[in-house]
Amino acid sequence: MQQLIHDFVLLFAVIDPIGTLLLFLSITGGFSPGDRNRIALRATIYSGAILLLFIVVGQLILTAMGIRLGSFQMAGGVILFIFSLKMIFGEDVSHSHDRAEPGHDIAVFPLAIPSMASPGALTAVVILTDNRRYGLDEQILTSIILVVVLLITYLLLLMANTIHKWLGDSGSAILIRVMGMLLCALAVEIVLQGFAGLGAGPPSHL
Repeated sequence: MQQLIHDFVLLFAVIDPIGTLLLFLSITGGFSPGDRNRIALRATIYSGAILLLFIVVGQLILTAMGIRLGSFQMAGGVILFIFSLKMIFGEDVSHSHDRAEPGHDIAVFPLAIPSMASPGALTAVVILTDNRRYGLDEQILTSIILVVVLLITYLLLLMANTIHKWLGDSGSAILIRVMGMLLCALAVEIVLQGFAGLGAGPPSHL
């Protein structure tokens, strides 16, 4: 039970349902309530599929490619930093869907990746299901906890319509800039954590 609580708290922290809700509000201001609900559902499904896939093969892929977790975290932090700069200085991302390029889906980016299936979340699921430390039963329990956290996130996103009515367009515009600054800070933290993880030096095969 103690391990289950530990896994739940860790996954809740790295997936960050509250932060995802704030980002969701900031980038879906121009969508109808029905569209926001559908985006929330797709983002939850996409992120769940990515995280569960990483539980199954993530460790094998990173090991096979010679990629350390620290390097993976740094790459994700850089991507998140670039997006956050666009939120602060660029066009209003809450209305960018009107001019979005074909095939672009904000449920995939930035909601599923890198918000819900963040570099921290991907790293966490690999660590919590390390094949060298945990058996199949423990990995299945961790997967169930992950699904529970994603369901909580989805329920919070469904509340976004009510929250958006309360904020209004002006409040949403302010939220975009504030959230952009917070994402900048989070991206820097992710990069610094990646540096810390690389403190032992480059892999021997390099």
